[in-house]
Amino acid sequence: MTLSPLTAISPVDGRYGSKTAPLREIVSEYGLIRYRVAVEVRWLQALAAHAGFDALAPSSAEAEGFLDDLVSGFSLDDARRVKAIERGTNHDVKAVEYFIRERIAASDELGRAREIVHFACTSEDVNNLAYAMMLRDARAQVLLPAMRALVEAVRGLAHAYAGAAMLSRTHGQPASPTTAGKEMSVFAARLERQLEAFADVPIMGKFNGAVGNYNAHLAACPEVDWHRVSREFVEGLGFSWNSHTTQIESHDSTAELFHAMARFNRVVLDLCRDVWTYISLGYFRQRAAAGETGSSTMPHKVNPIDFENAEGNVGIANAVLEHLAAKLPVSRLQRDLSDSTAQRNLGVGLAHSSIAYDSCLKGLGKLALDEAALTRDLAEAWELLAEPIQTVMRRHGIENSYERLKVLTRGRAVDRDTLARFIESLAIPREEKETLLDLTPTKYVGAAEKLALER
Repeated sequence: MTLSPLTAISPVDGRYGSKTAPLREIVSEYGLIRYRVAVEVRWLQALAAHAGFDALAPSSAEAEGFLDDLVSGFSLDDARRVKAIERGTNHDVKAVEYFIRERIAASDELGRAREIVHFACTSEDVNNLAYAMMLRDARAQVLLPAMRALVEAVRGLAHAYAGAAMLSRTHGQPASPTTAGKEMSVFAARLERQLEAFADVPIMGKFNGAVGNYNAHLAACPEVDWHRVSREFVEGLGFSWNSHTTQIESHDSTAELFHAMARFNRVVLDLCRDVWTYISLGYFRQRAAAGETGSSTMPHKVNPIDFENAEGNVGIANAVLEHLAAKLPVSRLQRDLSDSTAQRNLGVGLAHSSIAYDSCLKGLGKLALDEAALTRDLAEAWELLAEPIQTVMRRHGIENSYERLKVLTRGRAVDRDTLARFIESLAIPREEKETLLDLTPTKYVGAAEKLALER
């Protein structure tokens, strides 16, 4: 059966293929091969430019251009050629080396450098930097823009509904009022903090040979400061240099990156569940899309499917990300291959995260606040004013303030008149009484509006 979105095993390439398309060039097998070619070529260029490495003469501008084009112009047909070579070598990185040697053979100048391709490298030298490039580009080009768009959408709701008084619920029970905007601002602040943490995680790389000691390098060219060459090469590619490794780069920074992303995702999950609940309470309504069906049997329904979809995809994403964060930093002695097959699934975690962001953003765009519903709930919740009344009583030294309000309101429905009579009976200044008598559940929102507008 021909592979297509309808026959794909994974929904990230099937049902959700259109949503994950921006990641394909980066985290696919093609992407990995392309990044491997880039590492090998940049290493060849670095050696040619190094004054102390006399096995390779400095390249001409024409040769440099040829090599640059090999990286920038890498195509699907090139990737297919690498895979064809791999069928003979049964080794993916060696196939990349042979592909490059094959391509440069036609050049008199570069042809002489064929034996320098993959010089003193172990496969992990190439792989760790290829995956580093993959994570860097996925983060910069796809994930961070989606995360920022989500933060801005939540911030927009926070500002739009900053003054919309709303009943809070703690333990599911009515609690001191807030505003719809302030509750959104909490999520905007949380998401922004985790986004910054994710953006700031340094991606590390190593380039030090078979077990991290520059054994082959020093055997061939003992006069070269390979420690310095390694550092300059890794940092020149834009990564933080890991100076002490075994055969593999230890993946600790990758684990940090995935943990940071998983934390952002958990805030997205919390947001989706809260918005889902507000929808169920009637506080938010969803704008119905023309032609869309909410239920196969109940025509009236507009289900919160975008938030449910986001929740499900966050679960899959975090399962993958947290597994990789736990698995990748663990290796038996100097090297085992259990990380290799796991690492190939990093795109799955990133893709499900991307789907979740898209779904949540879509859902947020459909929301409309039902202020009448908010007002209606608050109008029936006069017992919430027990908190400010007993707090003012405490300020004036009235004994058993909390206990007196508890007797009056706990588990009981009270109205404005009941509270007014109680306030009038208090031995507090008239000015304080007037302030409390003027208070309503809708007005009792503290600094909620100000807090919402601060984000």
